[in-house]
Amino acid sequence: MKMLHVTIRTAKFEEEIGFYQSIVGLNIERDMRPMGRKMVFLSNAPGETCIEIIEAPEAADCGNEFLSVGFATEDVDAKRAELIAAGLEATPMISPGPNVKFFFVKDPAGVNVQFM
Repeated sequence: MKMLHVTIRTAKFEEEIGFYQSIVGLNIERDMRPMGRKMVFLSNAPGETCIEIIEAPEAADCGNEFLSVGFATEDVDAKRAELIAAGLEATPMISPGPNVKFFFVKDPAGVNVQFM
């Protein structure tokens, strides 16, 4: 089986799309807005797992402290510095092993986003 997408329902629809485009570097693969639906699928490339963003005005904060979405980055220290400079609140660097380190930021909907 292949994982197709992770769905985020949010009242901050446009901000959420902007976060995953500018901060994470994903591209819009499918945009349902021209068909009258507030739904967008973003991914690294066609055929890869998507982040699905759906507008849900009732969803004030869809974050869950025990759930995160993780992304690989070439230089985790540089990415953390970049996001802090952009005004995002990043956690301290976490290093559970000698070759592993990562940090988290929250997206506009409150979802924990991990960069490794």
